[in-house]
Amino acid sequence: MTDKLLTPVKLGDLQLRNRIVMSPMTRTRASLSHVPSELMVEHYTQRADAGLIITECSMVSADASAFITDPGIFNDAQIAAWRKVTDAVHAKGGLIAMQIWHPGRATHPYNNDGVESVSSTDRAIRDDGINTLAGKQPQATPRRLRIDELPGIVAQFRKGAENAKRAGFDAVQIHGAHGYLLDQFLRDSVNDRKDEYGGSIANRARLLFEVVDAAIAVYGAGRVGLRISPLVAYNDVSDSDPVELVRYVAEQFEKRRGGFFELRHNQHSDPKELELAGIARNILTVPLLLNGGYTRESGEADVESGLADAIVYGKPYIANPDLVERFRLRAPLNEVDFSTLYAGGASGYTDYPRYEGKTHEHA
Repeated sequence: MTDKLLTPVKLGDLQLRNRIVMSPMTRTRASLSHVPSELMVEHYTQRADAGLIITECSMVSADASAFITDPGIFNDAQIAAWRKVTDAVHAKGGLIAMQIWHPGRATHPYNNDGVESVSSTDRAIRDDGINTLAGKQPQATPRRLRIDELPGIVAQFRKGAENAKRAGFDAVQIHGAHGYLLDQFLRDSVNDRKDEYGGSIANRARLLFEVVDAAIAVYGAGRVGLRISPLVAYNDVSDSDPVELVRYVAEQFEKRRGGFFELRHNQHSDPKELELAGIARNILTVPLLLNGGYTRESGEADVESGLADAIVYGKPYIANPDLVERFRLRAPLNEVDFSTLYAGGASGYTDYPRYEGKTHEHA
């Protein structure tokens, strides 16, 4: 019997060879000028047997760095470096999408040549601080974006999509999750605006879908994905009605016939997360991707039941470049070395071993 996870699936215009998707994960291996490194080429190529790779979030603007050595997609040097990644993944028969992103208030002027951070609000993130080029600092107070500035944000995302296309990416995913700029508009614990971009869920989602529509204009609907995380509190964000948020966003994405819709969970099996997944599934005929704490077995179960069309794996892909083969063989997984997640260099990035055991494929 063939595992459903290992069977082909169509995500919009993309024909995947399996339903195992590599999650976007920031790993801080780009240069200080946000140019992808040769190590990144190797890292992604090692994982090219995924049904689809979604890259780490990539900056759509020169003043949108949150992690110091995060990659960008706003200039020609970055496009050329990313082209090495896409060419190498395609040479292995893989598919790769770029996650395009603006961090909004989740950054600091010290990381962006003194440029003030921006948001839906003028309230800072409440946490223990942010790492900067000048060491750890308190979170910066953002500047509230004016309405007349928002078309410029949309234009940055559109240019990011155009550049991703030039770099050879098969699709783009809009990062509407994890308390970054689009999520700072989407969720009501942060968005305290009184204009047409605040208040109702339709207003709070307005910027998100202006960005989605801009990406669709570049790639076509079938090559544009969207990620949201209604219950993830990262970057000091929450929503008073996540059920309505998922319902509205899923309905709007469905109307656009987008390529794939990803729900990023804290833990997929949590009853509240299951409720949101069920709501999204009932609304969407476009492909639904679920992500959050999945094992091979639980991913197989949710694909087999029809709750998800594909499963997005994060931590397992950090330590297991051959994750698809390990799943096929029921082989044990390498453990993640969390001390090297953001350390830079090959250690904990490109040096995890492939499986060489004698486990036989499950009949």
